[in-house]
Amino acid sequence: MKKILLVVMDGIGFSTTGIGDAVSSANTPTLDRLLAEYPNVRLKAHGGAVGLPSDDDMGNSEVGHNALGCGQIYSQGAKLVNESIESGKLYESDAWRKVAENAVSKGSTLHLLGLLSDGNVHSNINHLFSLLKRAKADGVKRACVHILLDGRDVPPLSSLEYVEQLEAVMAELNDNNFDARIASGGGRMKITMDRYEAEWAMVERGWATHVKGDGRAFTSATAAIETYRTENPDLKSDQDLPPFVIAENGEAVGKITDGDSVVLFNFRGDRAIEISMAFTADSFDKFARGAKPDVVYAGMLQYDGDLKLPELFLVNPPEITGTLSELLVANGVKQYAVSETQKFGHVTYFWNGNKSGKFSDELETYHEIPSDTVSFDQKPKMKSAEITADVIAAIESGEYGFIRCNFPNGDMVGHTGSMEATIIGVESVDEALRRLEESCAVNGVLMLVTADHGNADEMSEKDKKGGLVARTAHSLNPVPFIVCDKSLSLIECDESTVGLANVAPTVAELFGFTPPAKWEKSLLKS
Repeated sequence: MKKILLVVMDGIGFSTTGIGDAVSSANTPTLDRLLAEYPNVRLKAHGGAVGLPSDDDMGNSEVGHNALGCGQIYSQGAKLVNESIESGKLYESDAWRKVAENAVSKGSTLHLLGLLSDGNVHSNINHLFSLLKRAKADGVKRACVHILLDGRDVPPLSSLEYVEQLEAVMAELNDNNFDARIASGGGRMKITMDRYEAEWAMVERGWATHVKGDGRAFTSATAAIETYRTENPDLKSDQDLPPFVIAENGEAVGKITDGDSVVLFNFRGDRAIEISMAFTADSFDKFARGAKPDVVYAGMLQYDGDLKLPELFLVNPPEITGTLSELLVANGVKQYAVSETQKFGHVTYFWNGNKSGKFSDELETYHEIPSDTVSFDQKPKMKSAEITADVIAAIESGEYGFIRCNFPNGDMVGHTGSMEATIIGVESVDEALRRLEESCAVNGVLMLVTADHGNADEMSEKDKKGGLVARTAHSLNPVPFIVCDKSLSLIECDESTVGLANVAPTVAELFGFTPPAKWEKSLLKS
């Protein structure tokens, strides 16, 4: 049976504008040669191709790996929530009734916590507006919003625009029977939104800010943001703003206390799990949490189905079934998945259809390489060398039929906004490809190369005046799919007709398996 290695170059796509293209600017002799010598196509990695509402919506690593791993397109993220709001199902859910009725019956506060953004990657500000409006309609008297500032999936210094929008909506809603206000906040890469347990200190800072009301006090979110920007003139993105608390008469206006209700309105799971654990776990040792407030807590979605985290959630997640891993397990193929911490969940949890567990302990092996806890522009090579060495060891073992790995550099370094560092990151991935190609050739393994979305390919964008500014968000650009075997042929296609979900059926056919009928089509020419 054929042995296959699938390499995911996270955040490395093809620029369509030529603006801020760290991929083309980098020295990538291996990637250039692979594209020149081997069959390859360009895949769509955003919008409808990964189940998002429209082609204006950038892809992300979560929905990208879902599509790569299951060969199908499911309604995801913002689209899933939009459909639930439009149908009314969200507000008919048991979770919403419990959250709202608790606040109404006890005269307590409804706290809404999440990323204040319309980036459609972790959250959408319009979902927050809908929750506030419905809360008032259902009789809730008081709502506090705890805002996490983006600057990553949206322009780097755009947070004041979203604060202005939120304050305008609250001003329209507020009257003698309803009081909504911003209670706390901070940059998403400083507080609350850690993932894969890489830096629990972020969550601890968020807990102190949102729950305890501990932190530097300001009269408004606008005052906090403007002050921090003045004090930190070199600040490149709102994602790095320190935490703040809104206070009146020396007291935080929105501490989370016994009897309150809390909704985390982010819909993406990876950066929602840890704060959800802090709110729901009776036994907790990740940081000195103190007494856990007795609240009704709900997530926008259930962020981990296997852990049932949280138990209450407003929108049912897509029920992804029939994944590539299941097909390979059914056919006895041993699999190996590896990345560093920042993307480990993507080659395991998201790849397997949002499932934490394995389909087979005997046939599936996972390996996590701990990420550095520094800003990735300081170490743009990240753990590319370690991942490469690990994959080569797996190849040389001869034990695995299918190996998959993820190199986070193009995405994680790209998010810092540093062009210079991102170029280094891309070059590190190219060096990894060289070493992996050599090992595959010696050991009779077919190497496939792709990406989950673009990012490093578009590091700049034009502002309203036509000038160039740093871009830290994902791009809408296509990504490569390369089959490193000159004897094979791919169908005639482009990113307008094929996307990430076409990879799984292609892998299945390369193994000689028939893809399930519900999957997208294979890219192999018959």
